[in-house]
Amino acid sequence: MSGSDGAKRLVLAVSLTSEICAVISLKDLEFLTSLARHGHFARAAEECGVSQPAFSMRIRKLEERLNAAIVKRGNRFQGFTPEGEALMRHARKIMDGMKLLEEEFRSAGGEVTGQLSLAVIPTAVGFAAQAVGQLRAAHPAITVRLQTASSLTIQQGLEKRVFDAGITYGEGVSPEMMRVEPLYEERYVLVAPKALAPRKTGTATWAEAAELPLSLLEPSMQNRRILDLVFRDVGVVPSVVAETGEFTSSLLMAANGVAATVIPEGLLHSLGEMQDIVALPLGDPPVEKNVSLVTPHRLPGLSTVEALRNVLKLGA
Repeated sequence: MSGSDGAKRLVLAVSLTSEICAVISLKDLEFLTSLARHGHFARAAEECGVSQPAFSMRIRKLEERLNAAIVKRGNRFQGFTPEGEALMRHARKIMDGMKLLEEEFRSAGGEVTGQLSLAVIPTAVGFAAQAVGQLRAAHPAITVRLQTASSLTIQQGLEKRVFDAGITYGEGVSPEMMRVEPLYEERYVLVAPKALAPRKTGTATWAEAAELPLSLLEPSMQNRRILDLVFRDVGVVPSVVAETGEFTSSLLMAANGVAATVIPEGLLHSLGEMQDIVALPLGDPPVEKNVSLVTPHRLPGLSTVEALRNVLKLGA
């Protein structure tokens, strides 16, 4: 983008913002988008740096100016009214534009800067760590806020603009709603204490894995649903003795001889050598699941997201 194009876009954004602010201020939109992110008045008020009564009063004053109810009233936040939902759709676009404006202004000197909010499914933490390292090496002025979350939370967070980008399963994400760019195929490995492993080298079958005491992710997580479906297709019921929200506990149980677990091959490589542990690739049947970079459709895109796409070598 040339300097003149950036200047024109800056003037246009400021002009449009001035027209909007004649009725609704950017601070109003900041409050609304914070409430949408948190779904809770107290947490939204804390993020915006005001007391909860002051936060609620600002929302009521906005409703009075618009002569319409925005928030469903109750003992706690119950969502937005249809008028509020319509306002939120525009508010997110405007706040997206402001974030883009801020990034372009800070990056006018040619250096990409700003904060990137990146959400990652637990199985892709190793891959994400490498990607963040490459991004920081190429663009030291970018600050990355990395958060681990379920695939559903990531998709909802991207829709609400809580996250700028997500590394998650591409399956089930609508390309019409989000930009989906495949990164790699996730394959699975049985990690077991030497005393429990079916063999020391080679491969293992899913049926063999099902016979061992297993520590797996919680049933609400997409990785666990994938594994449950594979076991069901094979016609076996796994012996699950523990369920966790992340892989660390399961790996510690394996290291201490308590239970085996099933983890992505890429995560195993990022852990390095582990003592008293046997890792056997799982086959019969072979299973692969696509992991993708998922981002909201934005024209133009955020410079921080584009920088991430570049280090991941994704096409234009």
